[in-house]
Amino acid sequence: MPERDYYEILGVAKDADLAAIKKAYRKLAVRYHPDKNPGDKEAEDRFKEAAEAYAVLCDPEKRARYDQFGRAGLGSAGFSGFDPATFGDFADIFGDLFGFGGIFGGARGGRRRQRRGQDLRYDLEIDFEEAVRGLETKIRIPRMETCPTCKGSGAKQPEDVKTCSQCGGRGQVAFQQGFFTIARPCGRCSGRGKVIAHPCPECRGQGQVRVERTLTVRIPPGVDEGTRMRLTGEGEGAPEGGTAGDLYVVLHVRPHEIFKREGEHLLSEVVISIPTAVLGGKIRVPTIDGEEEIPVEAGTESGRVVRLHGKGAPRLEGGGRGDHYVSLVVKVPARLTPEQREHYEKLAQLEGTEAPDRGLFDRVKDIFG
Repeated sequence: MPERDYYEILGVAKDADLAAIKKAYRKLAVRYHPDKNPGDKEAEDRFKEAAEAYAVLCDPEKRARYDQFGRAGLGSAGFSGFDPATFGDFADIFGDLFGFGGIFGGARGGRRRQRRGQDLRYDLEIDFEEAVRGLETKIRIPRMETCPTCKGSGAKQPEDVKTCSQCGGRGQVAFQQGFFTIARPCGRCSGRGKVIAHPCPECRGQGQVRVERTLTVRIPPGVDEGTRMRLTGEGEGAPEGGTAGDLYVVLHVRPHEIFKREGEHLLSEVVISIPTAVLGGKIRVPTIDGEEEIPVEAGTESGRVVRLHGKGAPRLEGGGRGDHYVSLVVKVPARLTPEQREHYEKLAQLEGTEAPDRGLFDRVKDIFG
């Protein structure tokens, strides 16, 4: 491959700052890395070319010589030695490829990342009214916690914990691939950096035991179906003293026989009689806070909605409550007594209509839908 200008290789301007150079190199390194392009000689050459360009341009002294004299200023070989430490600040570049930092052996001195406990999920079913009003309840969670016998070491005695002879306690082993060194988790100690001569009898060397804990969960007013609550640090314990995971409580709300919900608003229906719909009056309707009296205007049609301001569910983000919308449904009697039929027929006569053969009752049903 013919030699190209280092700035051209990375695709940056000659006055690019270090941040721009790092960003350009990261993009090329991830794209052309041999592990992502197995057997692709051109990709491997591109990767080496980008690494060479970055090694020069990220070093102020080398970059100054290169800017003044070109590759000749770096020595007859052009690239004056590959230094893995140059890439020590790029452990995150290859995290997606290898699942751990420190791809270049020795770049981070073998430092191992502290492990974190796993997150847990708990599905909790609550009543409709509990979701609106809020509640405090208890749940039982099985989870892994630090072994109380060995304090998480996994060993029967403190002196039973030995440094791994294969990785020297780093938790990683390095091997050569082409001109650079790659680190992998140590197979003997599984990346822990230590081995246990005599395991703890209670946790069998794992450093953790399974227990069941009772937790108090405070559910705020206004939660709804699918609301997810996060309890920090109540998930799985972390091995070797790492940070515990979180517990996510997912809420499921049982349907209510009267109320439905749309966000912070509550919906319900109430049946009223034909006389009440025609003449108007007052009726009592159920709300989430108990019964409440509402007026019915004369001439109310079936389906009319009455709004009860501030009688809905509390807003989770604050700012009061939603509203309760009551839909009025006019009830047409399925059967009439002789006396009722007589009154309806008189009403029809007063309206100047004649009762058809099929009867006034059928016509009334048609009128009210």
